Amino acid sequence: MSQNDTWQQQVWQQPPAPQPGAPIPGGEGAYYAQPYAPQPAPKKSRGWIVALVAVVLVFVLLAVGMVSCAGVMTSFGSLGTSSSTSGVDYLMSDAVGVIELDGTIQYDGSTCSPEGLKEQLDIAAENGHVKAIVLRVNSGGGTATAGEEMSEYVREFSESTGKPVVVSSAATNASAAYEISSQADYIFTAKSTAIGSIGTAMQVTDLSGLYELLGISIDNITSSDSKDSSYGTRALTEEERAYYQAMVDQINETFVQTVAEGRGMAVEEVRALATGLTFTGIDAVENGLADEVGTQQDAVAKAAELANMSAYTTVALEPAGSDLSTLLDLMSSSDVSVENLVAAMKEMENDGRLAH
Repeated sequence: MSQNDTWQQQVWQQPPAPQPGAPIPGGEGAYYAQPYAPQPAPKKSRGWIVALVAVVLVFVLLAVGMVSCAGVMTSFGSLGTSSSTSGVDYLMSDAVGVIELDGTIQYDGSTCSPEGLKEQLDIAAENGHVKAIVLRVNSGGGTATAGEEMSEYVREFSESTGKPVVVSSAATNASAAYEISSQADYIFTAKSTAIGSIGTAMQVTDLSGLYELLGISIDNITSSDSKDSSYGTRALTEEERAYYQAMVDQINETFVQTVAEGRGMAVEEVRALATGLTFTGIDAVENGLADEVGTQQDAVAKAAELANMSAYTTVALEPAGSDLSTLLDLMSSSDVSVENLVAAMKEMENDGRLAH
């Protein structure tokens, strides 16, 4: 007991404070209790946060999967089954590349243009995993020159790479679109497809009568008499009409010869079919403009067969999207392998697009 405690006991007549653990007088073995010391609160577990994040990620992947599934193609070949991925740069197995020609054949940079189609064909030519091409065609034609160029690109691709090209015709495969299709190794069509329409047209509109009714007078100052022949402000002369007709005939003859070469038909045989009208898919198979009635899946299977592939995947060849979008598409695919995902992430990391 300290001196201070003794002094307090003497002044206030208070007993000394009991020491914890000391025996209680007359308590028959009882002891003073130890003072209560509050225990530190247990640390809260943060496992629920990890679990919550995991659940959110699962729902995000499921949502991405539902969106991406709309663009996933799954084909079942006659020689084996095929799975689908997206992103030709990340292919790890043999594949059939699918290029869509959906719209007007023109110079717009899409796959319906010479520059757009050639870009995708060049990618397929340089990629060792892409063994064959399917052109999914749904077009009523367009610019004659664009069709001529695209036909040449398809023919050059097949001859230089040895990779087969198969056409799958949708609702319409006509005019310039058919000229392009004729250079493929095999053409599928639906029974109701409007296919063919081998022909060339030029339109010159004469609005001079309307201008006269409206009181509009137009003077064309030209360097030659026929320079304003296509302006629509006057009727064509007989000489001009004959000139344009000869031009159309010449361009159409090129069309006929291109189809004949591509389809392995005689020029006269094709010329007899060059009425400018379309045929049904049934008639096209009978007259030689198509090979078989079938679906896009049939076309993919045929392309794989011509390329001697028993197991393959399909990949869309189209203008490239972002790397992150491609990676999400791969992750959402139900049959994508871990190797494909690892390769995709390494590719992105090497490009400096993915940071830790």
